[in-house]
Order: sequence, then structure tokens, then C-alpha cells
Amino acid sequence: MAMPDFGLGFTFCHATIRYSISLVALLTSPLVRTCPSMPTFLTRRVTFAAAHRYRRPDWPQERNEQVFGLCARENYHGHTYTCDVTVTGPLDATTGFVIDLGLLDRALAAEVRDRFDHRNINLDVPEFADGKRIPSGEELAAFICERLQSALGTAAKVVEVTIAEDATLSATYRA
Repeated sequence: MAMPDFGLGFTFCHATIRYSISLVALLTSPLVRTCPSMPTFLTRRVTFAAAHRYRRPDWPQERNEQVFGLCARENYHGHTYTCDVTVTGPLDATTGFVIDLGLLDRALAAEVRDRFDHRNINLDVPEFADGKRIPSGEELAAFICERLQSALGTAAKVVEVTIAEDATLSATYRA
């Protein structure tokens, strides 16, 4: 079956091939790959299972329950959290990476997985003990951003951390 000629002097199939070759040439050109006005971001996802509850120790239990609802129950509750961390930085000319993934993964293991996985956040993470930070998604995202940036130093800038308790609720902290 012959390809239709749309009056352009070439068939539709040839136009697609020429366009594809031109697009590949453009995207792989050194100008596009090194353009400083085009920031590059990398996002890595980790998961952890943890329990928590919302509670202000300076309030009576009744007020905690009025403000925080079921999340204030004395026996805690748990989630399988998803944590998305986005970093940015210049592309390494040799590797093409924003950051060494091994370094990022080690920081995520130390600051997220080892710290939170299979823990009671209120009891096992000192920064979230009674009277300190309430372990809301918002506070967890901000805390993780601070800890990761400290762990990564100047290797990359942490620009966003999103913590999801489930498919219907997430909190994002942008640095």
C-alpha cells in the first residue's frame, strides 16, 4: 500500500522520519544539554511504615480529640508513607547526573528509612516527642528536607519533599 502524498512533495511516512531525526538531533545537541537556563531536577521515592498520633501535651485529651479527631487517639495509628525527594543542581559533564545516586540513596537511608521505618514517630524520633514537633505530613516533609540538605551538603540542593500518608493525602515542603 502506497503512503499518501499530502502535496508536500514527500509522503507522510518520510515527513515523520525527517521530523524524528531533527528532534533527536536537537535534543542531543551540546547546546541543549549544557544550556544553563534549563534547570534539571531528579526525584527519588522511598517508602516507610510508621505509627504516630497528633497531640499537644499542654492540652487536655478532649481538646486534642476536638482539634485532631481520630488522629489523637492514645494508641496511635499507622501508615505506609511515600516520600518523594526532588533535588537540583548542575549536570555533571562526565556522568550526566545531577547527583551521585549512591550518595542520595545513602542519605535517604540514613535520614528517612533508618530514622522512620517501623517506628513510632512520637516515641522513637526525639524531634517528634511530646512537646516538640507534631508528626503531621507537613512537619515530616519540612524535617526530612532539613535533614537531607544537611546530609547532602553542596552535592545538590533539595528543592522539594512530598510525604504521602496514602493515595488521598500528601503534604509538600518546598525549600
